[in-house]
Amino acid sequence: MPFSSLGLSPALAHAMVLQGFAQPTPVQRETVPVALGGRDLLACAQTGSGKTAAYALVLLTQLAQRTPRKPRQATALVVVPTRELASQVGESLRTVAQHAGQAARVTVLFGGVSINPQLMGLRGGTDIVVATPGRLLDVIDHRALTLASVQTLVLDEADRLLDLGFAQELERIRSLLPAQHQSLLYSATFPAAVRAMAQASLRDPVEVTVQSEPEAQPDIRQRAIQVDAPQRNAVLRHLIASEGWARVLVFVATKYAAEMVADKLRRAGLQAEPFHAQLSQGKRSQVLADFKSSAIRVMVATDVAARGIDIQDLPVVVNYDLPRSASDYTHRIGRTARAGASGLAVSFVSADTEAHFRLIEKRQHLTVAREQVAGFVPTAAALPAAAAGGGIKGRRPSKKDKLRAAGLLPPLPLSLIHI
Repeated sequence: MPFSSLGLSPALAHAMVLQGFAQPTPVQRETVPVALGGRDLLACAQTGSGKTAAYALVLLTQLAQRTPRKPRQATALVVVPTRELASQVGESLRTVAQHAGQAARVTVLFGGVSINPQLMGLRGGTDIVVATPGRLLDVIDHRALTLASVQTLVLDEADRLLDLGFAQELERIRSLLPAQHQSLLYSATFPAAVRAMAQASLRDPVEVTVQSEPEAQPDIRQRAIQVDAPQRNAVLRHLIASEGWARVLVFVATKYAAEMVADKLRRAGLQAEPFHAQLSQGKRSQVLADFKSSAIRVMVATDVAARGIDIQDLPVVVNYDLPRSASDYTHRIGRTARAGASGLAVSFVSADTEAHFRLIEKRQHLTVAREQVAGFVPTAAALPAAAAGGGIKGRRPSKKDKLRAAGLLPPLPLSLIHI
């Protein structure tokens, strides 16, 4: 199926071919005609499925049919959860427009940098605004932008927007839009919160769930390596060396962990840098650029990077710390095996996190064989599944229970034990 069959102009269809895309992806085939028909859209599609290009084609097609821009106004708004995603979406829109020979003004707004140039850039108006919620509202409060002329709203990675606590900001943004506008909501997962938001903000939406076709499923080989937690850095260094990983994206749970793990890797002679929300925007941009160009071999990131960065040909993702949820697991490992490439996702599983990884497996409907690395065989044993209670719910041992197990307190009388 060619791009022209989606209802696109010849120029936009040709622009996609110029970028190396022979035919539309499943999410583009399913959503572009619906959106161009004027319907609200609720689309579930995985990271790397081509959803950014899908709504870019819609917005640029609509733009060609709209009136000239006005000062401090825009006709389309894309709201994204992170600075990196805002930058990438803005660049994607500009690239498609350029290849199509379309004069589209795309304005990107995010925090971490001075607001003044962004305010100045809006004086003559713009066509499409791509923004993070907080900075968008800051700009509106400075009276540099009004949403009164917005005809199409795109919420990209809606699940992540809610995960990051932007529910109130999104509600205020929607209150500033005209009563009649089109809404396109894209999400990798559909938890209850996303469905509730969709029900409150979309009008009779067309729901599209793109179950990746077998041939389009990301080719990600998943491995789970059992390791004692203190040995994770040593195992990581061993794997990088023994398996020849050229570039590795390592996920950790906290800013402190990102700094610590990167520092240990640097001391071992590896080019490694942390990547987290507390870095300045300039530093984050530099680290990301260096990682993309292979000047850095290992980038140690918090989940701020799991949504919003697009790294071509990334061969390996490592879950140094396991993600909080099954959906976060999906987004993390989705950084590799993009655009038809293959990739490897490695999770470090300790005795303390075995039950949590079992829950991820259960919710992802998968089973990952456990491995051990010679020379780093764990000494701590995980509880059996029944005893662990799935690692999520159930009564946790009290301090006295632990002391009894260690033989430091007498056992409970049989009359007090519930069988």
